[in-house]
Amino acid sequence: MRLKTIAAFCSAAVLSVGGAWLAAGWIEARSAEVVNSKLIDGQHDWTSVTTDGLLVALGGEAPDEATRFRVVSAVGTVVDPDRIVDNMDVKPRERIEAPRFSVEMLRNGEGVSLIGLIPPMDEGEGIAAQLGDIAKGAQITDLLETANYPVPENWVEALEFSIEALRDLERSKISVSASQVEITAISDSPESKRRIEAQLARNVPSGVRLVLDISAPRPVITPFTLRFTLDAEGQASFDACSADTEDSKTRILRAASLTGTIENPDCAIGLGVPSPNWTKAVEVAMAGLKDMGGGSLTFSDADITMVALDTTSQGTFDRVVGEVDAALPDVFSMHAVLPEKVVVDGTGAEAAIEFVATRSPEGLVQLRGRLPDDSTEQIVGSFARAQFGTANVYLATRDDSSLPQNWSVRVLAALEALGSLESGSAVVQKDYVEIRGVSGEKTASDTISRTLADKLGEAENFEVNVRYDVMLDTTLNIPTPEECVSRINQILNASKIVFEPSSSEITEDAGRTIDKIAEIAKQCERVRMEIGGYTDSQGREEMNAALSQKRADAVRAALQGRRVLTGSITAKGYGETDPIADNDTAEGREANRRIEFKLLTDARAAATDKPEAETETPSE
Repeated sequence: MRLKTIAAFCSAAVLSVGGAWLAAGWIEARSAEVVNSKLIDGQHDWTSVTTDGLLVALGGEAPDEATRFRVVSAVGTVVDPDRIVDNMDVKPRERIEAPRFSVEMLRNGEGVSLIGLIPPMDEGEGIAAQLGDIAKGAQITDLLETANYPVPENWVEALEFSIEALRDLERSKISVSASQVEITAISDSPESKRRIEAQLARNVPSGVRLVLDISAPRPVITPFTLRFTLDAEGQASFDACSADTEDSKTRILRAASLTGTIENPDCAIGLGVPSPNWTKAVEVAMAGLKDMGGGSLTFSDADITMVALDTTSQGTFDRVVGEVDAALPDVFSMHAVLPEKVVVDGTGAEAAIEFVATRSPEGLVQLRGRLPDDSTEQIVGSFARAQFGTANVYLATRDDSSLPQNWSVRVLAALEALGSLESGSAVVQKDYVEIRGVSGEKTASDTISRTLADKLGEAENFEVNVRYDVMLDTTLNIPTPEECVSRINQILNASKIVFEPSSSEITEDAGRTIDKIAEIAKQCERVRMEIGGYTDSQGREEMNAALSQKRADAVRAALQGRRVLTGSITAKGYGETDPIADNDTAEGREANRRIEFKLLTDARAAATDKPEAETETPSE
């Protein structure tokens, strides 16, 4: 009986436990099913559901806190909130991206307009306040808004540069951001355009990209001039070229290329063309010059002078002149010259029937040769002193009453042409004028040819041989050699070029310093400079000399990699010599490890031999 009681009790216990287990499983499954259905209906299928008895655990990553709360609330409508276990995470809040600071500045005759988003500025230092002096009573429309976010790198420099640019550009639009300044403006002339572009390119801050669109009105060309020469070997060149349209320019340059070999052909586009048939007349005359075998061709408005080579036969000369004259459009008239062989003495000596003016690079002008009489000498002397300065003119001429009647005009025209050169000479003969020299103006040949064509009339047998020297171009604001070296060393004083320890490898931060140096070096590519490398006194002297040479070479190579022409730059390692601080202190040794730029004189310009490397550990 006792056994039966125990068996019954055990059976009941098993049935109770089993029933409870089955009931709990059913409750868990049912709870999970109901919660999942609710979450799916609410489009929260990213949530995971785990049940443990009566408890319902919610997992997953909610996109934000509000969504997490909505999920818990939704589940609380189908199960008892006390049964909910919230294990959900909230997705980290994305960092709010700072706005892009930018300014649009517009200036015209009516005033200045400003619009954009900028960082807060101190009172009295706002853009409108800084531009108050250039408005000159006109209205400044300030539509700028501010946002209190960190100021991006280069923003202050870009904004200051743009404000200064707006001061110089009366009709302009400037778009400013931290990385780029875009300037659209109108200049008064092509020369002013070149000056503005050069000045802006020179002053743009490091790390800021400059985009320029400077337009200039077409110049009025008077007289409308074209000067073209072709030698016996087929070498052609323009001393002056004028065209009224792009199509006219293209046709003229194509006609020139058909006559012979021509380098860097160009044509100025301007107003003042004497006839719609200008281009056709030039094409006809150039073809005739080629057929003649060479010579010179000068257009001065509708007057044309063709001068053959002194080796041209009379028959060829007569045939070509006749064909060209017949083919020229109406309005144009041609004067042809078959010259005798020209011999230029260029000394103004007693036996030479010529007038010679020379101008030295220092600006000293000497006038020698022949003039008709004393009154002409006074006129020529006064003109020269007015042109070149009283103290710069030396007059040593002699009278010759047998000179041609137009001799004075030819001399004055030659002196006026010489005024376009930095240095050179002018030789005047009875049937020939020669101008040679160097100028800092790209249009010097054009200007001189126009002057001679206008002043000499039909007697236009002249030669212009002028070389353009970019270093003499004042519109480019090229720094002097001393300024080049000084500016580079100023950069080095503010931010040294640092190398990896015991290595010639330039660090990443130092690369930005070299970027700044490269910008200056590109303006100074003809300046002879030396990159000097120095170390401290730790390590063997021979090894320090080798390391300093490698580091100087590395800087030169880095500049070359930034498209700097380094033909005039040498590199030399000085090792531990010439310390500028005490090598017994860490600070002193740091100062002695340096790169310096030096201006080379002709005596020091020879490259130095590199010392051979050693194997011992060098100074850092």
